[in-house]
Amino acid sequence: MKHSKKKISTYFCIAVLCLISVAGCSGQKESTPKPEQEQTQELETELQTVDETENEKKETIDLKDSFHGINGCAVLFDPQKNSYSFYNDAMCEQEVSPYSTFKIISTLMGLENGVIESTASTMTYNGTQYPITEWNENLNLQEAFQSSCIWYFRQIIDTVGEDEVKKELDALSYGNCDVSEWNGNSTNSIPELNGFWLNSSLKITPLQQVKMLARIFEGQSIYSDENISTLKEIMLVEDRGIQKIYGKTGSGSDQAWFVGFSEENNEKIYFAIFLDDNTQSETITGNTAKEIAIEILN
Repeated sequence: MKHSKKKISTYFCIAVLCLISVAGCSGQKESTPKPEQEQTQELETELQTVDETENEKKETIDLKDSFHGINGCAVLFDPQKNSYSFYNDAMCEQEVSPYSTFKIISTLMGLENGVIESTASTMTYNGTQYPITEWNENLNLQEAFQSSCIWYFRQIIDTVGEDEVKKELDALSYGNCDVSEWNGNSTNSIPELNGFWLNSSLKITPLQQVKMLARIFEGQSIYSDENISTLKEIMLVEDRGIQKIYGKTGSGSDQAWFVGFSEENNEKIYFAIFLDDNTQSETITGNTAKEIAIEILN
């Protein structure tokens, strides 16, 4: 009788093990359900994204006179109306190098990661004779941004590091987010005057520039209000009292940018002006793009 009980017990254990084995090999993995609050938040985010896309207003506008015969495009975004205005629509969606407009993002990265702390944060000049006189000395953030000093922001980016830079570009949906040519493509003979954002692997469209700026200044990015405020301070290019214009230029061979926003009564209009014209090489500069933007905003 004792022997029979032992056999029964053994068979029972084997049966249980078989059931467990079958359940484990069913090919379906059970996932831990997300908390109800997290699911609700995700749904709200998805619905908001769909709603914003569905309610976007788009129009084509004629800005030919403002471009004065230069081949280029413009995107303007009014977040109050959720409306986009395009000049030369097709060019607005072409990926190109951001050039020095990337200093907007590298400033935020430097501030957010503690590489720099304020507009007075200084980087040390290494003694190289650079082609722009203003770069040949120690510079603070305000000075480096205004003179568009490449070596200053190269130091920031290298200190932040490739992995963190890539992560933050992904979070911003900044163009193609490609930093694979970290040190650039040696366009310039001086190593520290090259980078992935200078006619290299990183690309962005004028429309993406505008959307990226809106994410930052409408409080939809990972960056703190304090750091965004510091960036805004150094981006100011024109103060008309009621209206202020903020932006950053950028330029390369036959191409130029001016991107930013105008602000009036606490309401913003975001813009990106891009020029691409190899027939007017001497005219294609960041300052030309800025003049066009200011004329349009007027």
